Amino acid sequence: MEEKVRADRIFDVLRRTYPDAGCALHFTNAYELLVATVLSAQCTDERVNKVTPGLFGRCPSPREMAEIDEWELQDLIRSTGFFRHKAGNLKRACAMIQSEYNGKVPDEMAALLRLPGVARKTANVILGNVFGKAVGVVVDTHVKRLAGRMGLSHEKTPEKIEKDLMDLYPRNRWTLLSHLLIVHGRRVCSARAPSCLDCPVEDVCPKSGVAGIGGKTNAAGSRT
Repeated sequence: MEEKVRADRIFDVLRRTYPDAGCALHFTNAYELLVATVLSAQCTDERVNKVTPGLFGRCPSPREMAEIDEWELQDLIRSTGFFRHKAGNLKRACAMIQSEYNGKVPDEMAALLRLPGVARKTANVILGNVFGKAVGVVVDTHVKRLAGRMGLSHEKTPEKIEKDLMDLYPRNRWTLLSHLLIVHGRRVCSARAPSCLDCPVEDVCPKSGVAGIGGKTNAAGSRT
């Protein structure tokens, strides 16, 4: 099957399978999504969603986040892991938002990338889910894994995988594409035991690299 035809087939089937696919992090504005996305590094979205209500109650805007005592902030986000590093980045990022962007999270890629703790993935999350700007494709661990298994990219780095996905799909699909791959990666195409026999796109998926995952998973997705 021609590559773009197969890519479109995968997208259409996943969209029908997961009609409610969207950002799993809870937020009401760009500031909250910025904070939640920074906290989600090396942490589950579920854990972040348990931490952010109390955090946003204490720091409802970038101003409070910039001014909060760093030790207090560390304590508030401790359960998300790497809390010292995350606290420092959040305080510095919010201080910059206050001083250089009038307290508003910027809506341009270049400006977002200037903020401490914000790399391209985080910027894409904010631009796509808050501002409706499809500048790129979010490539997290799920997207990276599924892009390889489904033959959507043979690259290894997030930057190159993102470029391949951007070349395969039109801009108006970029934001939803990442949501679809992420939810499918969580529910079906898991890292250690992909359920290929239950997969809605099994007929068009080459299952690249599936055989031998952990030395225990065969190409059909069953445990041996």
